[in-house]
Amino acid sequence: MKAPRRFDTARLTLVSPNASDSAEVFQRYASDPEVTRFLGWPRHRTIADTDAFLKFSDAEWERWPAGPYLLRSRADNQLLGATGLGFESAEKAITGYVLARDAWGQGYATEALRAMVDVARGVGVGRLSALCHPQNLASWRVLEKCGFARDGHWSGQTEFPNIAPGVRDDALRYVLVLDSRLS
Repeated sequence: MKAPRRFDTARLTLVSPNASDSAEVFQRYASDPEVTRFLGWPRHRTIADTDAFLKFSDAEWERWPAGPYLLRSRADNQLLGATGLGFESAEKAITGYVLARDAWGQGYATEALRAMVDVARGVGVGRLSALCHPQNLASWRVLEKCGFARDGHWSGQTEFPNIAPGVRDDALRYVLVLDSRLS
């Protein structure tokens, strides 16, 4: 079963990205050093980096039941950020979110994450996870507000390329079990 490529929440329209979104994605959030600081992907330095993300997005949507979504304001269609699902298997996926700086602190991350939980449930994901930099307190709060619990048994590391390129650092993993058979 495929997730919808476009749907609305109370204040957001979530839509799968396409090539025509490249300049807007680059300008609004992907090239901003402060916005991308705690992310697991490198800040886009050129439009070509954003074009590569859009090609990756298309491939994810072809291969899996869902993929990346852009977040747009229902009020004025302004691009606010992105979210989505990345699949480890049909039953296990990872999610995350990024918001343009002027969209911070308005509850959009919580609204987008709740939408991703619903999408994951709708396509049969039983275990949804998210990685978080230990200093990103705002993301801790969003994840916990949406029912995710910190996985205290996991002691993994990942690269945060916008903080220390090529260096693996401690990360927090949050998990939401949607199917008790996968707990």
